[in-house]
Amino acid sequence: MPDGPAGVASGPLPGRADEGLRREWRPPFPVDVGATLAPHRRGHHDPAFRMERDGTVWRASYTPEGPGTLRIRRAGDAVEGRAWGPGAEWLLDGLPDLLGASDEPDGFAAHHEIVRRQALLRPGLRIGRTNRVFEALVPAVMEQKVLAEEAWRAWGYLLRRFGEPAPGAPAALRLRVPPPPAVWVRIPSWEWHRSGLEAVRARTIIGAARVAGRLEDDPAEARLRTLPGVGVWTAAEVRQRAAGDPDAVSVGDYNLPGMVGWALAGRKVDDAGMLELLAPYAGHRYRVTRLLESSGARPPRRGPRLPVRDYRGF
Repeated sequence: MPDGPAGVASGPLPGRADEGLRREWRPPFPVDVGATLAPHRRGHHDPAFRMERDGTVWRASYTPEGPGTLRIRRAGDAVEGRAWGPGAEWLLDGLPDLLGASDEPDGFAAHHEIVRRQALLRPGLRIGRTNRVFEALVPAVMEQKVLAEEAWRAWGYLLRRFGEPAPGAPAALRLRVPPPPAVWVRIPSWEWHRSGLEAVRARTIIGAARVAGRLEDDPAEARLRTLPGVGVWTAAEVRQRAAGDPDAVSVGDYNLPGMVGWALAGRKVDDAGMLELLAPYAGHRYRVTRLLESSGARPPRRGPRLPVRDYRGF
């Protein structure tokens, strides 16, 4: 099948069984594949996400059609996707959205020099979306009010324990598909404990799993926040990834206000101060925080790092 015009993805192209299905997409704008997909990676050892040295990205997902694996790599001016498993075609259909085809940065304007500079340096940073709400919600709940290392440890343990091997992925990658909601509901209490998650976050995930279908139909912040244990921070983290919301600010984040305040005003601020500084960027506030994160601007660290807690021995 010939390639479509610029910005249009070709249909899935069948190959040998081990090659999966293939789709080529020529984006009509710059795309930095690694930077755009980085928010979906939960630590360097995420069982559902791998990045090779050449920039090739592997993602495993439980789609509406079942488990699937997606490999994404640059091919000249195009992006090539290959996918395996029952969810292969669904993943390839979503490849442009995943890389920011639905993102609309045209109304974005820089009001600070550091934002202007980073936007020029990172023209390929897009806000993509997975269209998988529950899959984004589970690790977001795990990351509530803890160090990222704690949450990533739990995510890795539970995926290796209850996720199935990613179809088509090389065995050396040890890629695992995140379990569907029905599996999360059945995870025994002792396995949650072994993962390092305490009962409160486990109950939040189980409760969300029981209504996961409704979440996929309506990922609005108001709907997400009706779930017990899901507040403004968690809802924003989910919307950033699942819905590609360029304005979803992670209010309540431990580090974000300090980083935004230092970058935009040369001082640390609280959530209220952060929202005030970001007010000129209404509609693009998450985009701005992504650009600022890429700048490396951080307030100086004072005092020892917080220790990584471990509930597994309690």
